[in-house]
Amino acid sequence: MSYDVVVVGGGIGGLTTAALLAARGVNVCLLERQSSLGGCIAPFERFGYSFESGAGLYALWKPGEIHDRIFAELPVAPPEAKQIEPAYVVRLPDHSEIAVTSDSEAFTERLRVTFPECAEQAVNFYEDAERLGNALLRAVARVPDLRTAGMVEKFRAFSPNVLTAARIRRLVSDTALQHMDRVSFRFRRFIDAQLQTFAQCTASECAYLYACVVLALRRRGLFGIRGGAAALAAALSASIKKSGGTIRLNTPALRLAYDSSGQLVGVQLLSGETINASQAVVSNLTVWDSYGKLVGVDHTPLAIRKRLKGLHGWGAYLLFLGISEAQAQKLSSDHIIAVTDLEQGQTYDPTEAQLTFAMSPSWDPRAPPGMRAATVHSFTDVDQWFTYHVDETEHESRDQETLEAVWSRLYAAIPELGDAVELIETATPQTYYDSTRRQLGKVGGLGQALSVFGPNSFSHRTTIPKLFLVGDTAFPGAGVAAVSQSALIVAN
Repeated sequence: MSYDVVVVGGGIGGLTTAALLAARGVNVCLLERQSSLGGCIAPFERFGYSFESGAGLYALWKPGEIHDRIFAELPVAPPEAKQIEPAYVVRLPDHSEIAVTSDSEAFTERLRVTFPECAEQAVNFYEDAERLGNALLRAVARVPDLRTAGMVEKFRAFSPNVLTAARIRRLVSDTALQHMDRVSFRFRRFIDAQLQTFAQCTASECAYLYACVVLALRRRGLFGIRGGAAALAAALSASIKKSGGTIRLNTPALRLAYDSSGQLVGVQLLSGETINASQAVVSNLTVWDSYGKLVGVDHTPLAIRKRLKGLHGWGAYLLFLGISEAQAQKLSSDHIIAVTDLEQGQTYDPTEAQLTFAMSPSWDPRAPPGMRAATVHSFTDVDQWFTYHVDETEHESRDQETLEAVWSRLYAAIPELGDAVELIETATPQTYYDSTRRQLGKVGGLGQALSVFGPNSFSHRTTIPKLFLVGDTAFPGAGVAAVSQSALIVAN
């Protein structure tokens, strides 16, 4: 079979790229190895529950923002999205809480009350970060591929705020921590927990400008999607089919196909079939898997191979819980980022210092009557889950040990959960690997350290002509909004 474009991988990045191209009249085929779509955002479904694997918070769903812009091109309606207030709360070990809300007056007052030791410095830090973050968000709305844009395009992106643009250029090599020298340690951990959740690294590593974007999303609002991210995947899938595109499930890709001169011509399947692509192949695999599996060692430059070895990605250990509606009403928010240990005088270790609790909203419980579905996320080092195991019992033993440790920390951080919580299932990096084949089950993209941020990020363009990358390990970063932006860039 021959198509204009072949997309490998049915995550949000691949689905959005294929949907946009199909709507523009391109003959596109999407290949997915699994029997269902969604990739690492696919729901875990058990006993009448549908659990999200992520935080269940989605950015940039207002009119004119990235998802509105994408669905304006598609022949289907977007899934229903509702703004969540507060988006989440951050709870510190002393059980003080900061509700992260789009109400700036209430949020600023809460900062002052919770951090009296550095109240004005904390407020000033946020105001400056949000000012820069909003300037960057406006710029990428005008010029989606800001990373590879020329000087004229970048001028248009920031016009008329040329002074802000000049300041942003000066800050591109700063970490967030460089702008936190006057705040307290408690406030720093408050920021660390948020950056670790949404940027996959803490203030000491996170690029300041990426941190600014993360913190600026508060004012724009975060949303829940009825049906979760799976509803977004379903809408994109329907759009592809309605526009005449092709989706092939249960179709594992083996490697790229080259002609006798070494030029990319398509994708070879595990079955031995070759799918030809006259214009382009788009990989929605991670950057590790795009080069390591699709491209192959012989076609990957040494510099890329060395860089891939040095990249770090986190794994996730998840608890899927059933919570009674009565108990759910006792919580201060459906979404809680809990700092379980300030780790004073230590390097922040998210595997021990924080948990994220995300519960389905009352208007979309995704659970049996009277219950709600909740996901507890803990960061984990993927390597420990893929060391040599004599048999499956070793993996099960590690799962049980981790469950007990996370369960203990969860109840210490959120004691109001009480005894009306039912553990439905757990998921480990091995679970993710089995379902997605992402390298070592890594999820969440790349931590947005300076080495992978902005001009140092992986572009949608690759070392192979006609091969493009889309997804959470390419520019502009992780999260559904960033992946959607990545897909718009590739489609364009």
